[in-house]
Amino acid sequence: MSPKELLYIEDALSHAQYLTLQCRTAAGMLSDPALRQQAQSLADSNQKMFDTFYSLV
Repeated sequence: MSPKELLYIEDALSHAQYLTLQCRTAAGMLSDPALRQQAQSLADSNQKMFDTFYSLV
């Protein structure tokens, strides 16, 4: 991979990690079960995206 491609992957990893953390934080603060489940689902999706990008490296 070129250095530029590695920078793109690093950026994608950083964004996915940040979004996962934000969604987990939101899920922990929500009292509505449906909203909490939605936030947790988004966190899981972002974690899966992180894992996929990480496997490229």
